[in-house]
Amino acid sequence: MADQSRPLSPHLQIYRWSWTMAMSILHRATGAALYLGTLLLAVWLISAASGKASFDAAQWVASSWLGRLVLFGYTFALIHHMMGGLRHFVWDLGHGYEAQQRMNMARLTLFISAPLTILIWIVAYVVR
Repeated sequence: MADQSRPLSPHLQIYRWSWTMAMSILHRATGAALYLGTLLLAVWLISAASGKASFDAAQWVASSWLGRLVLFGYTFALIHHMMGGLRHFVWDLGHGYEAQQRMNMARLTLFISAPLTILIWIVAYVVR
C-alpha cells in the first residue's frame, strides 16, 4: 500500500515561478482577453453600419481615456499572443527545448511584445 502522507501529484507549493510558467499563463490570459476585445471590435463595426448617431456614440467611448486604455490592452494582448504562438511554432519545429533556450524564448516573448505594442501606438499617433 502506498504511503498516504505524501501528495499524489505536485502542486503549486512545490513549483518555483519561472519565465516559462508565467508566459504560459499570460498566453492563456491574452487569448481570453482577445475574445472580449474582438466582441468590442464587432460592436464598434456594427455601430458603424447602424448610422451616424450610433457610430458617434461608439467612437466617443473608444476615444475616451478608458476606451484608449482598453484598445492599448487589446493591442498588447494581440501582439503578445502572436509572439507566444511563434514560440510554440518554434517548438513544433523541434527547436528550443533546452532549459536556457526555453527561458530565453519566454523572456523574448514579453520583451518583444511590450515595445512592439508601444511602437504600434506611436506610429498610429504619428500617422493620424
